[in-house]
Amino acid sequence: MQERNIFVVANHAVPVRTRRQSENLIYFALSILFNSLGNALTVALNLGSALWTASAVNFTFITGIPLAVVLFAFGVAVIIANAVIIGKLDWHRIIGNVIFMVPFSYLIGILSNYLILWGINDLPLIVRVVMDCFGVCLISLAISIYQRVNLMLHPVDDLMQIIRFKYFKGSATIAQLVTFMPPILITVICWIIGQHLLAINIGTIFALLFQGSLVGVFDKIVFPSLKHQNLDHGETKNDDRVHS
Repeated sequence: MQERNIFVVANHAVPVRTRRQSENLIYFALSILFNSLGNALTVALNLGSALWTASAVNFTFITGIPLAVVLFAFGVAVIIANAVIIGKLDWHRIIGNVIFMVPFSYLIGILSNYLILWGINDLPLIVRVVMDCFGVCLISLAISIYQRVNLMLHPVDDLMQIIRFKYFKGSATIAQLVTFMPPILITVICWIIGQHLLAINIGTIFALLFQGSLVGVFDKIVFPSLKHQNLDHGETKNDDRVHS
């Protein structure tokens, strides 16, 4: 269990931030940076984005709606799905999803534009392929970190964590594949309508095959002392549990 110090001030118990809480904030900030940069790399390189981002890029192409707005709208839809799966409206969780989503969506748009302006697509193809796969690895690393911190999550990663522990005995690989089904369907529909695909390439295949497994691997080798905390998938709530 997480330690929590209490000071008494004017006859009131006042919680004091512990070292563990401060470390969690640092881990969380790092994960946001890794996730935004990883997604921005895959979008800017156009050699294959993670599937949810790729589906948003293709939806933007056929509708003309800005990418940041589409990412936000997808997030709202997944928040609703999460509430249905856990069988309740957890407002703390929902508010955390929204707080995470707003800066995250805009950071991807801003960083990807800057990367394009800096000439990232002028690099040799093999370098761009490696950078694209590296972007997917950064996304997987970020998911691993902030799922364990569990302070607040992007709705899509919250969905993955919910079904990972509720239905698949902690298997990140299977849960990630199931979570990819909606964006695959959206992408196929966009392709049928627009007869054109964007952000689908080697990086997308890499993400489909390895992203979930990479999350599980990073759980064990990156900040291994950081354990899954405050898990709640609608049936029981558990703290500081480790699943492979």
